[in-house]
Amino acid sequence: MNAKAISKGPVIIIAIITAISVFGNEMLLIVMPIYWDFFGLTALWQVGIILSMNRIIRLPINSIVGWCYQKISKRTGVLIAVILAILSTYSYGMLKGFWLLLFMRILWGISWSFLRLGGYLTVLTSSDNQTRGQLIGLYNGLWGLGTLFGMLIGGLFADLIGIKWITTLFAILGILTLPFVFRFVPNSLSEEETNRSADKKLAPLTNKAQIKILINGLLVALVVYGIFFSTFSKLLEYQMNQNFIILGFSLGAVAVAGILQSVKLGTDPFIAPFIGRWSDEKFGRIPLLLFAFTLGAILLAVIPLTLPFPLFLILIFAFQLVATIFITASDSLAADAATGPASVKMMTYYTLFVDLGSALGPLISFFILDFIGIRFLYWFTSLLLIIAFIYWLREYLLQKNHRQTETHSLL
Repeated sequence: MNAKAISKGPVIIIAIITAISVFGNEMLLIVMPIYWDFFGLTALWQVGIILSMNRIIRLPINSIVGWCYQKISKRTGVLIAVILAILSTYSYGMLKGFWLLLFMRILWGISWSFLRLGGYLTVLTSSDNQTRGQLIGLYNGLWGLGTLFGMLIGGLFADLIGIKWITTLFAILGILTLPFVFRFVPNSLSEEETNRSADKKLAPLTNKAQIKILINGLLVALVVYGIFFSTFSKLLEYQMNQNFIILGFSLGAVAVAGILQSVKLGTDPFIAPFIGRWSDEKFGRIPLLLFAFTLGAILLAVIPLTLPFPLFLILIFAFQLVATIFITASDSLAADAATGPASVKMMTYYTLFVDLGSALGPLISFFILDFIGIRFLYWFTSLLLIIAFIYWLREYLLQKNHRQTETHSLL
């Protein structure tokens, strides 16, 4: 137990550093669509490009960041990330104009690539097969609090104290994390750099087992981030005949969506490690993934139907739990496949596939929404999960039969 408790320390530190680093980005997502004239923008299309640029730049930059982590220590990589996050966050309140802000969003995209890969590598070096899922869940849950607080603080205080003061406060908090980077993030090269004699079969994109996990990561990101969360407020608008009244306040679809997402982000630090521990000790990664595919497919088929609003909310909470299972199980599978000399390469490709799924999702979603409607979008997504369930069930049965054959041969 002590060893496990000690191994949590680096994961908690890198998760908190990541959470503080994303404050500025999450604040911008809430504030810029409303106060775009404050930022010196002249059209709403500029808002869309600026807010999406960090995700677009990560597609080509992830491979470069992965290469960097083979040459530099984790401490240097995380330090680069935090400094870029501080600069970009501070600039949101100080710089005006489309091109300057676009450049700063590119810097933030680079920062996030370094942060995300650094976080994954920290989990890998701090865990073993018995603790990896739990620590993946802990990491994802804790840094997700940055999204929650960035959205809440940005949304609540933009009018009260001004955007400039909020970005300055977030930048100062980022500066305060620098001593923790020097103190707790190891100044050592990755395991891959110290052991280059690995078998070539370990290289991602040539190993079939790893390719399956990468495609699964793309699918999970496509469904959870790209489709469900990108159309969440649209789904609520479709289901709500009128504004929701709470304590005398009238709440529209956007406000209700924000509240429901806040509930998920606030509970993930407790639920995600628990789910990860289940995948470590009790159920295993693939059975947990099969459960998520089954329940997720059912929920996505039912959610867009005309339902009583209380029942609809219960189903939304259920799918948000399924989303946490998806993310934890998928990340844990990738972390399992990344142990050993190819850890940096595998996690680099994994983050690339996740980013690709997250980017493709909104494009597919709004194309289908425009032409055939939200019900068909969710039914199409449900069908994808059914196909994934069939595929992974076959894989699970093949692996089970293979293990039984090996056991009999030993006897």
